[in-house]
Amino acid sequence: MSQGQPAISSPLDELLGTTVLTVGPDRAVVTLPVSARLHQPGGIVHGGVYCTLVELAASVSANTWLEDGRVAVGVSNQTDFLRPVRTGVLRAESVPLQRGRTQQLWEVRVTDDHDRLVAHGRLRLANLDGASAPG
Repeated sequence: MSQGQPAISSPLDELLGTTVLTVGPDRAVVTLPVSARLHQPGGIVHGGVYCTLVELAASVSANTWLEDGRVAVGVSNQTDFLRPVRTGVLRAESVPLQRGRTQQLWEVRVTDDHDRLVAHGRLRLANLDGASAPG
């Protein structure tokens, strides 16, 4: 599989302040500094932030794994929030669970500054031909 495809970050990723540290066909590592702008009204990181980290970490690797001209798009994001976070840096690491012709399934662990598991996600992606990709 091609490893030459660039990692794609979206305007949302840029808005949140995520950084892709490592990306390859078998793993990605993404970080995000926590600030009050990422909090829900209760003063902890909003669950949507964890879902976004899961989607980014899995999809950049999934797209790196695909052959040229194909794109992987998320179709299901199952993220569990395990521990509240108020400050620090979140770290999301993805690994593939299954990769096939039409779909991929990735697991993502999100940890805090103390390497504690704070969220866990699975992202299923559909592998599309470039001509059938959205947009």
